[in-house]
Amino acid sequence: MDFIAIIPARYASTRLPAKPLRDIVGKTMIQRVWEQACKSRASRVVVATDDPRIEAVVREFGGEVCMTKADHVSGTDRLQEVASKLALSADHIVVNVQGDEPLIPPAVINQVADNLANSPEAGVATLFERITRAEDLHNPNVVKLVANQQQLALYFSRAPIPWDRDNFALSLTELPADTVFCRHIGIYAYRTAQLNHFVRWPVAPLEAIEKLEQLRFMWNNVAIHVAEALEPVPGGVDTESDLQAVIDFIKNQ
Repeated sequence: MDFIAIIPARYASTRLPAKPLRDIVGKTMIQRVWEQACKSRASRVVVATDDPRIEAVVREFGGEVCMTKADHVSGTDRLQEVASKLALSADHIVVNVQGDEPLIPPAVINQVADNLANSPEAGVATLFERITRAEDLHNPNVVKLVANQQQLALYFSRAPIPWDRDNFALSLTELPADTVFCRHIGIYAYRTAQLNHFVRWPVAPLEAIEKLEQLRFMWNNVAIHVAEALEPVPGGVDTESDLQAVIDFIKNQ
């Protein structure tokens, strides 16, 4: 099964300026993400950016880069522009690999692509891992999801879902032992046709409220396949402390 991996990379970041070009033990962050993606089965790995500094660095380490418009409001819009420029067929699978995840396991890139290929009823696929701490469940920066028995998403939210009425009436500081809570992992596989639809649809009401763009697909009746990640997925790099944690991890390997 053939798929392409695209890595959106923006230079601007309010919490960590020049994030893609930050050094991680002798390599830029974007190079480390690219190298992880190249270890997957992707037939092609492309960095999508609007910044010539990132373009120059990617070309220097031998990666493929596609320059995009600077006014995209989301990484999904940037992906669609790249898919259009590469003239990908409507059913071609595109995996969005976040540009700030230098430790992304190649296996989960393959997993999300395979899940979409094996789910003809879905237009998008993504992954989750189980929440094990009550503070994560109640943290609005941790996106939660619920799915049906066919592994299709029912909803994504920043709120704690599902709401365990009886157990939460007793305590909000402990996770109920018999309820599974899922943290969404921000890796996606799309069929190109759905990317083309996405950029033509207006922002959906639920998307505007939750600030979660995957809800635009659901609002427009596009099924999203979800599955538990087969390997732990380290979080992305958003702050200086996140960056230092990755540096320490790699140095200790």
